[in-house]
Amino acid sequence: MVLDLVEEVYRLTRRFPDDEKFGLTSQMRRAAVSVPSNLAEGYGRSTRKDYRRHVAIANGSLRELEAQIIIAGRLGHADREDAKPAWDLSQQAGRMLAGLLRSLA
Repeated sequence: MVLDLVEEVYRLTRRFPDDEKFGLTSQMRRAAVSVPSNLAEGYGRSTRKDYRRHVAIANGSLRELEAQIIIAGRLGHADREDAKPAWDLSQQAGRMLAGLLRSLA
């Protein structure tokens, strides 16, 4: 699911104006990629505490991405219909991360 989110964010940001290439496009892509990257890194760590910390970091990146999706809409770079798949995937990922954090507590 989080890899689907990354793909969707790349699809969405391809439609952004060229002058956003080093701005919002880059920020959104980095935040999206950060989610599965931190999950993978945390899973590879030797302690449950390290894993939980990386899941929390992934959750922070996800929340950052959600804010950026809203910003993209407010700036007119994405309408609701275009942003909905990314938004829906972010909500699903948020529920998954919340459950994972609870299980690691």
